[in-house]
Amino acid sequence: MKQAVVALFLLTTPALAQTPPDDFDQGLSLMERGAQMLLDHMMTKVEPSLKDMTDALKQAQPRIMELLAMIDDIKNFHAPELLPNGDILIRRKTPAELMQVNPPGVETEL
Repeated sequence: MKQAVVALFLLTTPALAQTPPDDFDQGLSLMERGAQMLLDHMMTKVEPSLKDMTDALKQAQPRIMELLAMIDDIKNFHAPELLPNGDILIRRKTPAELMQVNPPGVETEL
């Protein structure tokens, strides 16, 4: 029985491998059309949310700029700590700690 299945597989494999290029191109074309339709559908669903998010960010921009001005540089702060009561504490580094991280006259290469 196994020999019959193997023989059938070996006989049909070359026929499957020799599909005409037109069928292959048509298959790709259908795949491309399907992918394009999927992306178009996703964009119609997501586009209103993106517009709402854009409007919200435009309204929040002045407050975000104020916050960024207060923060100055994120490198001036320690990593956030979660306290047992659930508060999040973000400590500012002392000038001595900043000097240890960034000694004067030494530049970091990127």
